[in-house]
Amino acid sequence: MHLSQGSLRTGARWRGRRLTAAVVAAVVGAGVLAAPAAYAATVDTNGTYVMINRHSGKAIDVHEWSTADSAPVNQWTRNDLAVQQWQFLDAGNGHYKIRSRHSGKVLDLPGTTDGTRLVQNTDTGTTTQHFRLQDSPGGHVRLVNRHSNKVVDLWNWSTTDGATLAAYQNLDATNQQWQLVRIDTGNPPRTFVNPIKRNGPDPWLTQHNGFYYLATTTWNSTITMRRSATLGGLATAPEQVIFNLAGRPNGCCNMWAPEFHLINGPNGPRWYFYYTAGQNVADFNPTQRLHVLESAGTDPMGPYTFKADLGADWQLDASILTVNNRLYLLGTYNAGGSYGQSLFITPMSNPWTLSGSRVRLSSPTLAWERQTHPVAEGPEPLYRNGRTMIVYSASACWGPDYKLGLLTLTGSDPLNPAHWTKRSEPVFQRSDANGVFAPGHNGFFKSPDGTEDWIVYHANDSAGGGCDMNRSTRAQKFTWNADGSPNFGTPVRLGTALPVPSGE
Repeated sequence: MHLSQGSLRTGARWRGRRLTAAVVAAVVGAGVLAAPAAYAATVDTNGTYVMINRHSGKAIDVHEWSTADSAPVNQWTRNDLAVQQWQFLDAGNGHYKIRSRHSGKVLDLPGTTDGTRLVQNTDTGTTTQHFRLQDSPGGHVRLVNRHSNKVVDLWNWSTTDGATLAAYQNLDATNQQWQLVRIDTGNPPRTFVNPIKRNGPDPWLTQHNGFYYLATTTWNSTITMRRSATLGGLATAPEQVIFNLAGRPNGCCNMWAPEFHLINGPNGPRWYFYYTAGQNVADFNPTQRLHVLESAGTDPMGPYTFKADLGADWQLDASILTVNNRLYLLGTYNAGGSYGQSLFITPMSNPWTLSGSRVRLSSPTLAWERQTHPVAEGPEPLYRNGRTMIVYSASACWGPDYKLGLLTLTGSDPLNPAHWTKRSEPVFQRSDANGVFAPGHNGFFKSPDGTEDWIVYHANDSAGGGCDMNRSTRAQKFTWNADGSPNFGTPVRLGTALPVPSGE
């Protein structure tokens, strides 16, 4: 929620308690609270810094990756991404303008009252955008505004992501002290943190020829993709429109669940881009269908042309299974009655043509598959050592218990449901301890050197999260159990430093 200037409460605070001026003076006099120090701290204007609050351990962060004027600047778990990287520009007389490497805008305290919200704005040279660095104990500094003489303060001593930063009288309390950590942008750290896309439901990620490519649901008539040489770089990579559905009979306005596969078809290797689209944004409107695009060459970014519609009724979450060099379309549909939303499989003669009848592959029969609503969706093939598996999402995406299940082809005919064995327990699910809820709708990719297996998935940050664009894209390495099944482990907490994929 955005709080306008002056909407926050005023008055001094000490760990949630208000202090009068007399109390502040007494505390300073007793040596408990340091008196304001001399303005002595300096920074390298050629460097890039992350600013960490001494009280919370979190970093100054541009809210929701905004590039707009007056966008709030809050605290967030440190991840060293561009939204947390700042450059100090000399503003004269010991003051600096503090510019975001993400948006190019500068920090601004546009008022003189306690509670004025810290925002970003276009650099206009006004003194509300000038800050002096005042020394604090332990190598920390306070950010003192030139216009108001107030400092940047972590409001109400919060330790939560997204907490407000605002102007307050200079008390040199730890919630007003910041550690400046220089980031060497010429030699990026060999770790990354999740999320790799903050608003990225239904992710599909491929590593191809030295680059990572990521597409997610847009819920509009565009199909977009990001490209980066590093996994962590996807978080700030530009979103590029690779196809516009406007004008297609079923094109507008909710593109869901994109996937792109490099398949050697009649015209040689091409990328085939599968997606769901319907005529409005209702969650389960009857117009949603599966469609496929074809690339002109072997660049995942296209260009693409429309190739075909796949099916004439309500279907979602297309993927491609390959068994014995034959192609099969996977997805989910409403099987009716007690079957609920079920997985299906259909044979294909080429990447855009169905060649047989749809078969109900598996329905949500287990209690955990029906926990919120009977749903089985998002089937994703997984292959290893001659074994063919399908990892799917179960229970409803609008609840916190959306999770992953596993089917294994234990017979020879993928079109025969009896030749598939369902695992009785989920293989990936929520972690309350790590603050990860409703992990699901996943994909798989290899590390650049081919030695590691990785899962990409979306999840919510709270148990109350919904089935919407607030779900974020995360990735983590996984291993294998002795019986040949995948071991996805536990979904990691946002902001956790993870080693980059091998060979990156």
